[in-house]
Amino acid sequence: MRAGRGGWGYGAAGWAGAFAAAHVYWAVGGSHGLAVSAGERLAAERPGWFVAAGLWGVAAACLAGAGLGVLLARAGAASRWRRAVEWAGRWVGVLLLARGALVEVLLLTDATGLDGAVSRAQRAWTLELWNPWFLAGGVLFWLAARALRRSAAESPAGRPAERGPGRDGRGSGQAGVDQAAAVDE
Repeated sequence: MRAGRGGWGYGAAGWAGAFAAAHVYWAVGGSHGLAVSAGERLAAERPGWFVAAGLWGVAAACLAGAGLGVLLARAGAASRWRRAVEWAGRWVGVLLLARGALVEVLLLTDATGLDGAVSRAQRAWTLELWNPWFLAGGVLFWLAARALRRSAAESPAGRPAERGPGRDGRGSGQAGVDQAAAVDE
């Protein structure tokens, strides 16, 4: 499966935006799905720290992730920020994949001994919806970063010798120096 140059980035942005929307819904008082996501006690009591960090904080992080997805889709091959955007996309992808896989393994094996602390419904929703959702987000961010790297490699603007004229008018980078040496010979 191959998306267009920005397709993976826009997919990652949509993924993060949908996740942000769910957290904003819960932060403003919505309750559908919160008990099976965060646990019945947190959903019922909604302590201030949980609403601030666990709902609004996660919503803000997801909105930042949506912004990163758009940057991954739109960063040009010659952009001065391309490498930083690509690196951030790869790390977000790896972190989301690790989170989804780790929690899945921990719940399936009960390695933490918390089986009784996690309700049956919360366990089912986590295994069947939330963890696959994290895995999908990880794949989207990683593929978006990969697509950005490929677009830079395929673009003439991404190659050092062809970025444009340097001070001498013959190009820039090491290849420009090599070309100048070849002309002098």
